[in-house]
Amino acid sequence: MASAVSSDTPPPVQRVGYRQLLRTPGAWTFLLPGFAARQPFAMLTISIVLLLRHTTGSYGLAGAVAAVTGVSMALFAPQSGKLADRHGQRAVLVPGVLLHTAAAALLTALALAHAPLWALIAAAVPTGASVPQVGPMVRARWAAALGDGVAGGSGPRPGRHPLLATAAAFESVTDELTFVIGPVFATALSTAVHPASGLIAEAALTLVGGLLFAARRRTAPPPSPARADTRERHASALSMPGVRVLAVAFLGIGSVFGGMQVALTAFTQEQGRPGLNGVLYGVFAAGNMLAGVACGAIAWRTSPRRRLLTAYAALTLICSTLWAVSAPLPLGVLGLLAGLCIAPALITGYTLVEALVPAASRTEAFTWLTGAVALGQAAAVTAGGQVADGFGASAAFTVPLVGTALALLTVVSLRAHIAPRGTTTAIRQDQRMAVPAAARACQSVRNDDTIAPASGRHSSK
Repeated sequence: MASAVSSDTPPPVQRVGYRQLLRTPGAWTFLLPGFAARQPFAMLTISIVLLLRHTTGSYGLAGAVAAVTGVSMALFAPQSGKLADRHGQRAVLVPGVLLHTAAAALLTALALAHAPLWALIAAAVPTGASVPQVGPMVRARWAAALGDGVAGGSGPRPGRHPLLATAAAFESVTDELTFVIGPVFATALSTAVHPASGLIAEAALTLVGGLLFAARRRTAPPPSPARADTRERHASALSMPGVRVLAVAFLGIGSVFGGMQVALTAFTQEQGRPGLNGVLYGVFAAGNMLAGVACGAIAWRTSPRRRLLTAYAALTLICSTLWAVSAPLPLGVLGLLAGLCIAPALITGYTLVEALVPAASRTEAFTWLTGAVALGQAAAVTAGGQVADGFGASAAFTVPLVGTALALLTVVSLRAHIAPRGTTTAIRQDQRMAVPAAARACQSVRNDDTIAPASGRHSSK
């Protein structure tokens, strides 16, 4: 019995934290260029809005063109992710950054030439479609480096690496640091140097950062060519119900990003202090970043699904108060609180993808979520611009509320689809095994009791 007890003793829990994560072999070789390459993602929308607001005088027109860029990215990003899974990241990234640089330069030239709206929209389509999906690619590299799932395998391995949740938190922090630096940098360039400076800088950073990241080939996950005898590899990641539910959740988060950008721009213009725009949005993103740091350092005992629902409900509640604020200071406080709620939802969503999606489709799944954020942002920029033009900045703050409320209702209704299948399968297997195991144990006890009087084994009783 003593040996049986000792064999059931659980092994020591592996320490998880940012220090252990950053010691992963090869991590720094893709982290630094990846950070530089994802900066333009946070600069694109605000740069387009500020440039076209200057050249057209309308938030509505500026938001419409920015929205076309976001929709284009949302539609093409998953295809980019699928191609990266199949052919490798470098094969997709290099032509993508070259196309994006050329398209952004064309959009800038057309805006400065006061081109008609149809021409601006035509240039916005390739600008958005070619946005490099560096964030999902970095997440896929983390999964490959930490050994979760075999590339090309049919599903996640039963034992997930304990650092994967920390990696998801780290990437969320990196994303939010990007959204602290990017909009502030783009706003500063557009307001202090030239209205086109932000978009020009975005194109230049995309070219340099994207090529540097693509050059780090050793840490990229190996391609997973589709085979005719493997049905799951042909299926889109969006065919999985859990991914669709998470995409709706990320649509709502995108509505907060887009709605806040337009509403804050209109708010600071009404206040006569346009320079505060980057500061207020930076405070909002800083809250997101701080919450992301905390999430990665906490050893969570609650389920990911509960964390997602709790964070989302809190985010919706805070968004319901934004429209009533009329001064910069309380608006900054509420923006900080909203940011504190976004990070747990994002981190939990990406963590659930790693548990729900096979390794061979993971980059595509990440790009669906990134595209959902962009699509929600695009819709919010369009709606927010129209509302700001017609009713003012306070009314524009209702856009994040509507987006998060609708998404929360959907996620709550379909929450059964975001339970990690590995956990559910393991529980069901344990339940199936428990009955025969208990029967064998009872039979063993009965046999021992039959033999005991002759052998004296239970004399101590």
